[in-house]
Amino acid sequence: MGLPTPRTASRGARASSRRGFTLIELMVVVSIIGILVSIAVPTYRNIVERARETVLRQNLAVLRDVIDQYYADKGKYPEGLESLVSEGYLRHMPIDPITGKSDWVTVPYTGNDPGQLQPTEGQESSGIFDVHSASDQLALDGSKFSEW
Repeated sequence: MGLPTPRTASRGARASSRRGFTLIELMVVVSIIGILVSIAVPTYRNIVERARETVLRQNLAVLRDVIDQYYADKGKYPEGLESLVSEGYLRHMPIDPITGKSDWVTVPYTGNDPGQLQPTEGQESSGIFDVHSASDQLALDGSKFSEW
C-alpha cells in the first residue's frame, strides 16, 4: 500500500462524482413533488370545509333536539340558550365551527309557525324556538349557513 498512482487517483475522483444527483434529476423530483402538492392542497381544503359543515349540522341538530326536550319537559321554550346549560340539558354550549364562537342566532317562538308545536291554554308562548349559525358565509352547496 504505497502512494496512489495517478491512475488509481483518477478512478477515485470519478467514483466520488457519480455518487450525487444531477441538477436535472433534482429538478424533475422537485417538479413532481410540486405537482402532487398542487393536487393535494385543494382536496385537503375541501375536506376540511366539509368537516366544518358536518360539525355545524350536528351542533344545530343537538341544539334543536335539546330545545324540543326542554319544551317536552317544561311545557315552554327556554328563555335563552344559557338556560339549557344551567338546567342540565347541555354540559356546555356548542361552538359554531364556522365563526369559532358560541354566537348562535336564536329564533323566538311567536306561536305563528305552521306545523310547529303550539302551547296549550295557560302556557307561555315565548322563548327560543329555533337556532341558526351567525355566519353569513356560503356553504359548499351555495346555501347560507345562517339559513340552515
